Amino acid sequence: MKTLSTLADPVYQPKKSFSHYDRFWLKFMNDKRDLPFIYLLTLIHITVVPVALLLFTSLLNGWVWWAVAIPYFYLAQFYFKGRFGLMFHCLCHRKMFKPKFQQAAHNYITWIICPLFGHAPEGYFSHHMGMHHVENNNEDDASSTMAYQRDSLRSFFAYFFNFLFLGFQQTFQYLFRRKRKKLYTRLTLGEWIFIFFCIGMCFINLKATLVVYVVPFFFARFVMMLGNWTQHSFIDHTDPENLYTNSINCINTPYNRVCWNDGYHIIHHLRPGLHYTEMPGEFLKRKDEFAARKAIVFDGIHYLHIFIYLMTKQYNKLADNLVNINNMFETREQAIALMKERTRRIV
Repeated sequence: MKTLSTLADPVYQPKKSFSHYDRFWLKFMNDKRDLPFIYLLTLIHITVVPVALLLFTSLLNGWVWWAVAIPYFYLAQFYFKGRFGLMFHCLCHRKMFKPKFQQAAHNYITWIICPLFGHAPEGYFSHHMGMHHVENNNEDDASSTMAYQRDSLRSFFAYFFNFLFLGFQQTFQYLFRRKRKKLYTRLTLGEWIFIFFCIGMCFINLKATLVVYVVPFFFARFVMMLGNWTQHSFIDHTDPENLYTNSINCINTPYNRVCWNDGYHIIHHLRPGLHYTEMPGEFLKRKDEFAARKAIVFDGIHYLHIFIYLMTKQYNKLADNLVNINNMFETREQAIALMKERTRRIV
């Protein structure tokens, strides 16, 4: 186990001066700390967007088409996917642009850019903001992990396929029962317009539609469910609504540098609107509360590591990276026993 050391995760570093490009965008933005999002969106518009359009044209044929499509897929779905997805997550919680520009910018990102990374328009926002953060992974949450054995690969695939085939229906039913008309309407329109759009585009260019839209759609849902599964794998069955003990934190990992401190998932559920650069400081402020509740915090590993260790039941490796805040665990064996207890199915 590890002791709580200095945090190396990103915090805001004030810039001594802003470029002309920065100053242009700051006219439209609410918070200068969000300039890295502008840089990411700029890169996406320089690389992903034009190549995606090129794949639908007749300019590329035969092996040349595949020579472009394969690097494009890697760039969009492995290099940019996590960065963009977690940036969009931040944008759902905090408005990046001033009121005059916010809705137009949000709609553009939601309807034009999100589908390139496998997100059907409006689906993520409706699910995440309308349900997940309301229910916090408890039983009414359609993506709740509580009913599954969370160190079982068989249970994970049951969870994934349930969400893949029934996630839209369950989310719609949840929002409909709670009379969230605006959200369930947006959810329905986004999902079905995207499906019919993909069907139509298959008749125009099947290969390009599969590479640019269809395969990323299924890949995105797999990645999101893997992430949610891992974030909510350790749950105290005696108090499943406790935000300290139904999620985890991952600190001091390179993942936090490219995905906007997404490892601080307990902090995010405690304070959903907190700017990502403030999360490390908030964690340090609350460390005594983390210790009192025996909250699960890992140092140096991220969700994919944790998922693999859980699926292979390597609790020893999880224990190697577990942070023993304020010596809340007396022994390594006690920590492993607690982790095993918190991954069991909750009925």
